[in-house]
Amino acid sequence: MGFLPPRSRRVSAAVIRLQRGVIGVLLATTIATTAAIVFPAAASAVPASASQASVAAAPNEVVIGFDASTSASERARIERSAGVVTATTVAHLTRLARVENSGGRRAALRALRASRGVTFAAPNVIAHAASFIPNDTGSLGGGIPGGWQSVQWNFLAADGVDAPDAWANVAAAGHPGGSGVTIAVLDTGVAYENRGRFRRSPDFTASQFVRGYDFVAHSPFTDDHNGHGTHVAGTIGEATNNRFGLTGLAWGAKLMPVRVLDSQGEGTAVVISQGVRYAADHGARVINLSLEFSSLTRASEIPELISAIRYAHRRGAVVVGASGNEADSAIAYPARAPDVVSVGATTADGCLADYSNSGATLTLVAPGGGNDAPLSDLHCNPNVAGPPIEQVTFTGSNPARFGISREYIGTSMAVSHVSAIAALVIASGVLGRNPSPNAVEQRLKATARHLGSPGHNALYGAGLVDAATATARTPVTPPAVAAPAAAH
Repeated sequence: MGFLPPRSRRVSAAVIRLQRGVIGVLLATTIATTAAIVFPAAASAVPASASQASVAAAPNEVVIGFDASTSASERARIERSAGVVTATTVAHLTRLARVENSGGRRAALRALRASRGVTFAAPNVIAHAASFIPNDTGSLGGGIPGGWQSVQWNFLAADGVDAPDAWANVAAAGHPGGSGVTIAVLDTGVAYENRGRFRRSPDFTASQFVRGYDFVAHSPFTDDHNGHGTHVAGTIGEATNNRFGLTGLAWGAKLMPVRVLDSQGEGTAVVISQGVRYAADHGARVINLSLEFSSLTRASEIPELISAIRYAHRRGAVVVGASGNEADSAIAYPARAPDVVSVGATTADGCLADYSNSGATLTLVAPGGGNDAPLSDLHCNPNVAGPPIEQVTFTGSNPARFGISREYIGTSMAVSHVSAIAALVIASGVLGRNPSPNAVEQRLKATARHLGSPGHNALYGAGLVDAATATARTPVTPPAVAAPAAAH
């Protein structure tokens, strides 16, 4: 699906062709990079004396525990005197009883608890799945609470990253939405403020951001000039549970916008390296690099960026990069660097995306949207167009007009999922208070859902990142998924 550049590097400037489903990159002698995107289109026990007003329970039902010395006739008498209509035995000396109405239930509980021979009496309390379903509507106007689930397939459990259970895990750890962690977004900027012709995205709040820097314009104002960075930042940390718009994976984390790509989505290795060092020096625990060089680029051609990434890693930052969008069998830099978590893209079918680069150094995969790769697997259907990754960003090129875009697919989108989940892992405390970047990477790999051939493989790496298992105190083994065969 990609347009591969000629092998000559003797060109004067980086060029990007943005067409329907086509991206082409030419690299200059002073290597430039482009954004890695394709444009295509249990409830706890309640003491008997506690108020039940706030506890969800089955209507008209009570659970009764009898003392072993109580005869069957005495148990029946106690039930009748408490207003029980019918009752069934659910365990030895335990009965599930039905009363006439909710008011009768309260009276029945009082009578039962006062009766000799009754060891306990309680409402039939209802448990809910241990997940957090935000009330975001999936729309910038109207909609119903929870409507985001019909839009953000990438956050659900089936072929997404299982965000709801992860949100419950970090909330239980005292860090809802990944609070306490800063994520640097090195990109085209972010729509984080109202200034001049720029407007803050309607699904961000000012308090979500910490100070960044614009290394393109050498300015403290890191406004987005393209829309790509706002989309990426939205997937990472869109305001959540605000009855509006969409959700963000690490919505409680702080976002640090660092502009290293220009209005065309291009940036040089030197500028990007400056951004990496800035983020590391200013407290970022995760650095998101939703960008790529051509897969022809060698490490020796970007030494300053490789050095900056090594520096950030030593300072404790998890650096996450895009495998690339050329459907190549080699991972693009900077994701190929040793200290980067390299991320490929999957579709809503749980298959490799047809544009995603693969290779032995791929760490794992995450939702990037788009079409399935032509793999001989029952779950993959390359003949059917797959959905994109939807998020709030510019409508067109106007930085003051926003909508939910359906124009973004790519490994850029996949990277933002992994960066956010890395922040959730850090916030969850499952690796201790200050885990190393290597420990976070190993956690992501160990809890990923296996895809493809057994073990680590070139198409999917360790598998599809799983936010819920990665943040769980006692993670279960992720389910294996049927193995796709080699590409046709």
